[in-house]
Amino acid sequence: MAFPNPSTVSIGLKKAAHVGIAVSDLDRSVAFYQALLGAEPVVRDERMHGAGFAQSQGLPTTKLRYATFNLDNLGIDLIQFQEPVGDTAQVAANRPGSMHLCFHVDDVRAVYGRMSEAGFEFLGQPYTFASGEVEPPAAVGTSVAYFNDPDGTNLEIIAPKGGFARSE
Repeated sequence: MAFPNPSTVSIGLKKAAHVGIAVSDLDRSVAFYQALLGAEPVVRDERMHGAGFAQSQGLPTTKLRYATFNLDNLGIDLIQFQEPVGDTAQVAANRPGSMHLCFHVDDVRAVYGRMSEAGFEFLGQPYTFASGEVEPPAAVGTSVAYFNDPDGTNLEIIAPKGGFARSE
């Protein structure tokens, strides 16, 4: 696969609209994200299909159900492909092509505690980066915790510091 040369091409995309997450059971995933986000989806059990739409995704046919949640700065589309039904991805933090969705929080340990009490399962304990473990040094003190949604999508909560903090 050829890629454009960044020294001669700059498209300039600056703003994300949404992230799409393929799910195996839309109703189960909607319930998970409702509990996680504390919000109702803005659309639920909507449908898309058609040959042109399928071709735009590189598929022979497409029939799907979806729901959308809106955060303050990003939409989350949960998409259940009914045709063609895909195989479950083998995702993990270190697998190329895997991605994660990160949620900004003020206090990782407090949110981790509330989530654990509510039944969310984490991949490990919260972690706070110490001096010498992260670049830039201003990011020392950033705390993170990782968990998965029902289909294994990697999710993160972060309380960023210094170099990881983004201006709004």
